Amino acid sequence: MLIDDLARQFGSQCIVLAIDARNENGDWFVYLNGGRTPTSIKAFDWAKEAAERGAGEILLTSMNNDGTKNGFALDITKRISEAVNIPIIASGGAGTMQHFCDVFNDGKADAALAASIFHYKEIGIPDLKRYLKEKGVEVRV
Repeated sequence: MLIDDLARQFGSQCIVLAIDARNENGDWFVYLNGGRTPTSIKAFDWAKEAAERGAGEILLTSMNNDGTKNGFALDITKRISEAVNIPIIASGGAGTMQHFCDVFNDGKADAALAASIFHYKEIGIPDLKRYLKEKGVEVRV
């Protein structure tokens, strides 16, 4: 399989698996093609399998939360973070500085990704780093 082969050849630290997931009736499913193509694969199961195969990190994007600025998907982020021994990067839903605290503390994410709030200067990266540090989140300032 591709993940196994790449991990053997380059090392797990070079393998970042991106999972686009959508919550449907309480279950999180993997989507392909930028979230346009549904699959029957459960995101939790795929994350565990990918970690076992040699993925070194997982970029987890909640398609439900992406672009909403209503916060990250804490439930699936925490569930996957607690189930695998590799870093989880949360993506989708950042809108406030508190959302980052929530995903690190409650969602157990190792990192968090955001785009529009930084591109449109709604939140400054130095300001966010200071805020997180004040809230006890380990961050380089």
